[in-house]
Order: sequence, then C-alpha cells, then structure tokens
Amino acid sequence: MSRLDEPLKKLVGDRTATVLAKSLKLDTVGDLLRHYPRRYAERGRLTDLSRLEPDEHVTVMAEIAKVGKRQFRNRRGNLLEVEVTDGRGKLTLIFFNQAWREEELRPGRRGLFAGKVGRFNNVIQLSRPDYQLIGEDEQDGVADLFAGALIPVYPAAANMPSWKIAQCVGMALDTLGEIGDPLPAEMRVRRGMPGLAEALVQVHRPASWADVTAARDRLKWDEAFVLQIALARRRRDARAQAAVARPRRPDGILDAFDARLPFELTDGQKQVCAEIEADLATEHPMHRLLQGEVGAGKTLVALRGMLAVVDAGGQTALLAPTEVLAQQHYRSIVEMLGPLAEGAGMLGGSEVGTKVTLLTGSMGVPARRAALLDLVTGEAGIAIGTHALIEDKVEFHDLGLVVVDEQHRFGVEQRDALRGKGKRPPHLLVMTATPIPRTVAMTVFGDLETSILAQLPSGRSPIATHVVPAKEKPHFLDRAWQRVREEVENGHQAYVVCPRIGDEEDDPKAKKKAGAKKAAKSRRDEDLPAEAYLDDPEDIGADAAGAAEERRPPLAVLDVAAALTAGPLAGLRIAVLHGRMAPDDKDDVMRRFTAGELDVLVATTVIEVGVNVPNATAMVIMDADRFGVSQLHQLRGRVGRGSAPGLTLLVSEMPGGTSARERLDAVAATLDGFELSRIDLEQRREGDVLGDAQSGSRSSLRMLEVVRDEELIVAAREEASTIIERDPDLVEHDDLRSALASILDAERVEYLDKG
Repeated sequence: MSRLDEPLKKLVGDRTATVLAKSLKLDTVGDLLRHYPRRYAERGRLTDLSRLEPDEHVTVMAEIAKVGKRQFRNRRGNLLEVEVTDGRGKLTLIFFNQAWREEELRPGRRGLFAGKVGRFNNVIQLSRPDYQLIGEDEQDGVADLFAGALIPVYPAAANMPSWKIAQCVGMALDTLGEIGDPLPAEMRVRRGMPGLAEALVQVHRPASWADVTAARDRLKWDEAFVLQIALARRRRDARAQAAVARPRRPDGILDAFDARLPFELTDGQKQVCAEIEADLATEHPMHRLLQGEVGAGKTLVALRGMLAVVDAGGQTALLAPTEVLAQQHYRSIVEMLGPLAEGAGMLGGSEVGTKVTLLTGSMGVPARRAALLDLVTGEAGIAIGTHALIEDKVEFHDLGLVVVDEQHRFGVEQRDALRGKGKRPPHLLVMTATPIPRTVAMTVFGDLETSILAQLPSGRSPIATHVVPAKEKPHFLDRAWQRVREEVENGHQAYVVCPRIGDEEDDPKAKKKAGAKKAAKSRRDEDLPAEAYLDDPEDIGADAAGAAEERRPPLAVLDVAAALTAGPLAGLRIAVLHGRMAPDDKDDVMRRFTAGELDVLVATTVIEVGVNVPNATAMVIMDADRFGVSQLHQLRGRVGRGSAPGLTLLVSEMPGGTSARERLDAVAATLDGFELSRIDLEQRREGDVLGDAQSGSRSSLRMLEVVRDEELIVAAREEASTIIERDPDLVEHDDLRSALASILDAERVEYLDKG
C-alpha cells in the first residue's frame, strides 16, 4: 500500500519516476495525486480547435479526417501529414520519416493528440506529436483508462503526455492505503465535504461533473485552510512581537507640517493617514500596503506617517529602487517640509524640525560619511536612499519606520535587511501603484493590511488607452504616428517605448544571457520523446511544411528610433534613452526632454519610475504584449501628469482572442492598478505564496485560484484563526500538523518570518 510521502520510484519504477521528477517536479505519490487534471475531455465531444494558441502545449481530442504522405524533393526521407478535425476547424499533425504510422492513423479514428502548437503558412499544426487512439480495438489497460465519460487531461511534458500521467495516477489510486486528512472531521461534516481519499478519487476518476465539482471544492479547501493555518500562526507570532509604539505627539513636526500645507487632504488621504497613525501607536509592528495611482498622494501620506514617528523620537527610512527616484523623493520631501527639513537649532531651521538625509551608491566619500554620521547619531530623522541603505556599514540610532516605494522592485530579503537595522522591529509601510500578484494574494489571504488611495489627484488628467492591432490593421499604426505628430504640433511631447535596446550583440552581458537561453533550449531538447531523435535535422527546412514560424525578436530602441527619424516622425527632434548609456548622457537626454528641447523620447523601461515631465502627453508602447500588466500601467503613468489629457497606445501584432490581446484589452479598459493586478494574478498566478518565487511556475497552489475563490479563502481564514486560538501548536490535530510541515520547509519558515 502506498502513502502520500512515498517516493514515486517505488510505485512506477526508476525510469518513469525520473521523467516525472525532471519534467514535472513530481517526486512523491502525494505530488502525483495533487497533479490535478487541467480539464476533462468528454468521450463524445471533440476539442474546440479554434481556441488553440501558438507555442502552447496542448492535449486535444479530435477525429482523423485525412492522411497524406510525400517524399522530400532534395533529400532522402518522407513527411506524413495527418489532418484532424473537431467538425469545424482542423489541425495538422506532422511526422518526419514515420510513414509506418499511416497504418494506425486512419480517417474516422478518434484520439488524444499532444504537442506544441505551431503555425506554418497559416496552418495550425503539431509537429512530432504524441497520441493515444481511442476506439473499440483498444488494448487492455488503455480501454480502462478511457472507460469513463470524462477523460482527465493533465498538464504534461514533451516526454510525459497526459495519458501516461493518467496511467501513473491510476496505479497510485489502486494501491493507496490509509491517508491522513488535514481537515478536522467536525469541519468536514459541518460543511458537507468528502474525505481526502474520496476527493482524490473523484478528481482523477470522476463519474460525473458533480464529482468534479465536489472534489475541486474539497481540494481547494485543503490548500486554503492549511495556508491559513500557517498565516494564522504567523499573525499570532507577530502580535507577540514587541515594537516601539510611536503615537502622534501634539504640537510637533507633524502639526507644523499640516499647518504648512496649501491644500486640504482628500477624504481618502485622511482615512489612510488615520489607519497608519493607529497602527504606529500599537506595540506590535505595522505591516501595511499603501496602494494608489501614480501621483495619488502616496508620498504625502507616507511622509505624514514618517513625521509622526519623528515626533515620537524615532527615525524613518524611505527605500527607493533607483537613484533617480530617490533623488526625486528627497527634493520633493525637502520642498514640502521647507524649514522643517533642518534640525532644531540649525540656521533657518524650525524648533520642531528634523534633518533629511540622502544616501545613494554614487555619492562621493565625504558626502557619504556625513550621511552615515547623521543616521548613527540620530541627527537625521528622515533617511531617503536606494539599496545603499541596506549595506552593513549603515547604522541607525533608532529606526522606527521603514517605507518601501515601488514595492515590486524589492524582494523580501532586501526589505527585511533594512528592517533589521532597527534595535526593535520597526513598522513597515510598502507603497505601490500596481502590486505584484503575490502581494495581491497576500491581501486576499488577510496577511497584509491594505490602504487604497482611489481618488484621481487634483490637477491630473485622465489617460485614454487604446490597443493598436498593427498586423490586422496596419493603418491603425500609421494613425498612431499621426497622433504623435499632432501632440507635438500642439506643443506637447511623446514617449515611444520598446522592449529591447538593439545593441545586444556588442554587450557582454547580453551575449551571456543569449548563451544561457541557448543552453536552456538544449536542456529542453533533451526532454523530447525518443522517436524525435530519429528525424534528420536537415528535414526541418524549406521542404518541411511542418517547420513552425519563429516569432520575430522584440523591437529595439535603436532600430525604432532610426526608422521613425527617417519615416513617419521625420523632422521631429528625437532622442534615445536606455540603461546602457553613460550616466552623464542619460542625465543630459532627460534634462533636454524635461526642458522641452526634444519632441520624442524613444526609450526602454528606464522611464517606468521616477520620470516626471508634465508636458509629455502621448506614449506609444511597441510590442506591448511583451510587457506585464503592472509594467504597462506604470509606464502609462508617465503621461497625463499635467493639465492636458494623456494618451497611451499599446501596439501589438498578437491576434484578437489570444490571452496576450485580452491582457492588453484589460489594461485599456481600466485605470485601477489594483484591479489590473488582480487580472495579472488570474493570468500569471500568484507565485509561491509561502516562498520567494514570484511567478506561477512554482505556485504552492494547485487547485485554488486566489481571485475567484476569495470568499472560500476568507471562510478558511476564520476557521483557521479559531483553531489556532484554541490549539496554537496543533497538539490535537496530528494530520493538520503533518500537512503544515509538508508545505513549510525551513526556507519557507524563514521567508514568512521575514514577511
């Protein structure tokens, strides 16, 4: 009898276990049984082939329509083309030098066909697909595998197709012994849920769609509940942590600052400020996310929290991702504070003032020494800087609050390193316009308190965003360049953003990256099925109709700038900006653009943060589908910063109906950064909620979908909190304690501790 923690090699043998581990990261029986079907194919229903997308690994159920074979003209060998259909669309299967397959791939037969979708001469195809036919003459074992009305289709690999995974799962279910259940029996009965063993059978061998629904609901609860147990224990430990309370002091620097403000705070700002002040006044560390659009007043709100801490005798540190942004924060904060930005007793300073110090990596030795001295003596109540603040030499007299700007640019390790400079755990405030998916997940799980500034700032104009389908409607792109000209003619300026610089061949780092990609491709090639190596590589050429079209490289700044200068934007003052330019050259270009001496700036994402040119009203983002949702939202925040309305055009060659186009349409449809982050979360997944992986490839969630299952997650939090309050060490819940230990290795425990 198998247990969930038993190695797979004992169940399926060394060879298959090695493939499962290498290709799908499945090592134990439990890993295999929690590798759930992606979808289910119904025996009498064929897959809709019109929804297939290039480069996607798919398993489809289809019927063979016709089979053709031909010899290559200029070399030995043959090509077998098998056309399959869903009754409406068609898909071509390509086999090189495997004419013998014609005997079994006969018109009228149905089967599951798996491979990577490609496109050649506008024909959708699978090259070198794997397949399993379904029919009356199935062999023993295969017939049992496809006996049900619902056939599970699993996330698969090139050398481990869905039906082979199904065979392994069947072996695991047939030999499964007694297994523990992490959900307490009383909770299962109260919520009408099946036991874990029953749910695993239902999800892998469903007799009906009702079985699938019941199993999924139960298995989602497993994931949500065990995670909420981990987070409930973390919240309990955090409440036990001692922090210095920093209550607001009357008649201090905060009151003096408020008196200087030439405007009244918005209702939203007042509410968020009250939430932050309440957190700072408690004796356990604040851990709050401040989300708001670019220019919505996040810095002002954060500054008021910083001043409250200064009033209470502590120091604060604002961590920015770039020197440009750190310097911008320094200038704006000093300007807002005026005489309050000097220590008490200093010439021109206020009696309740405090020194504001800047610390960046490029500062000269004398300035750096002076800044470090200000921090260690407590002379500076406010420190603003880049990663330089994290260095070992930096010491604070009494660090009470850490503010992290552009939260998505920093890892947990970096934030924790700065927090570690407090003698006691400091309070933490992280700010962002678009939270990363994992952050959204943590807010849904209730592990991160959230404040949102939703109001559009006074004086800011709305930004109109449109998708430009360059391949389907080339004249739309022509019109985009006309719009740029119109903005310039009206006295404004524009950005053109590209995903690549264009001089990568001359750059050693880029060469190294390209080499790594090539090596990665070689490693992927090792995963191809054995029969792939029987093919002559020379067959993949002009004579091979099965060769998939390669997607062109991303557009580059240098190439696009040259094309625009000679073409649609000829006569305008155009310059380029990218990360490999010398610092002085970058500063000179930005100075000229800010001063209005340039009309169009063709740049990479170096303009994503810290660039404020109110006269820039238009932005054209080339190959917009190659950027993430959050990045697109950050980029368009560079326009519409003045009194004139902003315009962002998202140029893409991806066809309508693809997930890439749906992502762009979502960006065009809303200016709500948090909503966009939730869309990003649905598409990219949340990463490892308990670890440091920021993408969905290492997601600790297999069945649970954070956005769609938010109500379930909230309910699981309530159940988990009740259990942890009553039994914090899970003494009475052995199976739950074991399930928690299985997902909380030492690395994840440390990660959660760092928050």
